[in-house]
Amino acid sequence: MSRLEARIYATQNYDRVNHRRRLHYGYLLRSCTNVMSLGQLHAQLLLSGGSSNPAIWGRLVSPYIKFGCLGTARKVFDEMPQRHIAIWNAMIIGYSRSGFCLEVVDLYHRLVAEGVRPDSSTFTLAIQACTKLRDLETGNEVLNFALQSGYGDDVFVASAAVNMFVKFGRMDSAIRVFEKMPRRDLVTWTIIISGYAQCGMGDKALSFFRRMQSVGVGGDAIVMVGLLQACASMGALKLGLSVHAHVFRREFPMDVVLSTSIVDMYAKNGSLAEARRLFDAMPHRNVVSWSAMVSGYAQNGYAGDALSLFVAMQQETCEVDLVSLVSALLACSHIGLLQQGKSIHCFIIKKLDLDVISATALIDMYAKCGNLVTARRLFDWMSFRDSIAWNAMISSYGVHGLGRDAIALFKQMLNSQVKPDDATFASLLSACSHTGLVEEGQHWFHLMSNEFCIQPGEKHYACMVDLLARAGRLHEAHELIKSMVVKPGISVWSALLAGCKNYRDTELGVVVANIIFDMQPDDPGMYTLVSNVYALGKKWDGVAEVRTIMKKKGMKKTPGFSITLVNGKLHGFTAEDRTHPLHREMMTLLEALDYQIRKAGYVPDTQSVLHDLAEELKEEMLCGHSERLAIAFGLLNTSAGSRITVTKNLRICGDCHTAIKFICKIVHREIVVRDVKRFHHFKDGKCSCGDYW
Repeated sequence: MSRLEARIYATQNYDRVNHRRRLHYGYLLRSCTNVMSLGQLHAQLLLSGGSSNPAIWGRLVSPYIKFGCLGTARKVFDEMPQRHIAIWNAMIIGYSRSGFCLEVVDLYHRLVAEGVRPDSSTFTLAIQACTKLRDLETGNEVLNFALQSGYGDDVFVASAAVNMFVKFGRMDSAIRVFEKMPRRDLVTWTIIISGYAQCGMGDKALSFFRRMQSVGVGGDAIVMVGLLQACASMGALKLGLSVHAHVFRREFPMDVVLSTSIVDMYAKNGSLAEARRLFDAMPHRNVVSWSAMVSGYAQNGYAGDALSLFVAMQQETCEVDLVSLVSALLACSHIGLLQQGKSIHCFIIKKLDLDVISATALIDMYAKCGNLVTARRLFDWMSFRDSIAWNAMISSYGVHGLGRDAIALFKQMLNSQVKPDDATFASLLSACSHTGLVEEGQHWFHLMSNEFCIQPGEKHYACMVDLLARAGRLHEAHELIKSMVVKPGISVWSALLAGCKNYRDTELGVVVANIIFDMQPDDPGMYTLVSNVYALGKKWDGVAEVRTIMKKKGMKKTPGFSITLVNGKLHGFTAEDRTHPLHREMMTLLEALDYQIRKAGYVPDTQSVLHDLAEELKEEMLCGHSERLAIAFGLLNTSAGSRITVTKNLRICGDCHTAIKFICKIVHREIVVRDVKRFHHFKDGKCSCGDYW
């Protein structure tokens, strides 16, 4: 045998032996049932020289990861002289499954730096890790390299990229990737539909669902959840009913997630009876289920039901979460239940961390319950404040008529490097409106687009029209509406109409009323406002027409009611309510007060009664307004000198506002009235609003 032949034979023999050893150790590795047997085999490899064989050595990484020994797997990985892509991926998968996203990204960068070519799994896992780390910049870098490496058509890489963009709210970028995908599975369609739903773009979520059906992809329960979220965000009750019926027909398993989504959809659309029926029928409820129902009651103004259910939630030994607590605080703020709000504050401190979300909800609650000092103290205590927290405090100053404090806080926000958003300017402009700061409001309105590059939307125009209309600059407000780039909606026109009503400009008021009437609003309050302006202009035919339309639509005028908290108990009153046990005593007191305030200079404003009645009857109706009944009850049942707080569901009428200024001076009390728009602090014959409301 020649020397060359001998060398070839030796090489072939070595390869055969090596192959047999790989098969042998591969079998032994697969036979390992626990980390102890794996450790023994690892030790045998070290003693027999198997560690010098990369193919055998590399097979140790995955079993260690399988048994949860990431540290040992990493040590084996680092000691390998050569690592092919499968070994890199094994280590990356191990970190990914254990939630170590930083290590995933670090290994990806190291892999690229060492010149190893990533594959589909590498790119997919790296993008997923960046998504979880909220690192969009690095995620984009990984995606761009994947595209350069020829993975633009890879469904796994593309799905991960779509999910990343959706999680960051970048729906435009998500759609660009989605549209380039050669094929799309159910998961990708679901990500897009859920993404649109969570971004509040329910119409697009529904459009993509129909498109998904048209290409023959059937929806599963997760898609139904996304559609229900879309219906909830859009207020699309009819569509929500269709989705619910589809779920029923297709016999989807009614697990707690799907059931809760249906309850939430009905609750957010105001169908609380149906939501509660389904909630009560659920065999299993989790904390999200309870929170959805509590939130539904709170957001629809059923504060008492929200708080009752919140208490029941605690009694059911269900772990209270942040959503339910925030909803309970919202309920407290709706009706001014300060003591209950304080109790929830204590609960949060004891059971949870007071984070930026709960602190912001508490700021809102304290401010809406009239305790602005505590709201500001809590705001100053916060170590981190996002734009929502700043907005809540600015808005709080606004509803209390402290526009200059709101502006000062806004300037402080700018100095703190927190970027204001469109909601910030809406709160700021509203604060200016409540205080009559016309020039300041106009100044910030112009800077919003010119300096902060935020284009004004309908809510900003509504604030500006309200600001000008409250100041009596009705025609200037009308010109602003005409200059709008976007089509003015009902909120803009109603702000001008309210100003026309306040300043008795029936000519412009009737024009605006006709515009709103033609828009056919769904809110009965809008029809009531239109009717009131027609009545001011003595256009009784118009009043009759509005009432006929409301009757045909099944609408009823929202009845005015006021509530006051006396001795820890809420007492409610409606206009001219004669059912209260103390009605006679309250009316006797109001008649006595009416006599005294008339002597002091009060003159009833019967124009506030928009009915074709005799003056004497109009004066009687004014005396029986719900806020006056609540004040009378408070005077009868509280100690001298104590403050009386009243919450009203509608805007306080002009005559009551004047009367309460006289009453507070005569009885030597501070009277606080919180109406649907703002707070009125009456003291010593004056109101905190400066008669600008």
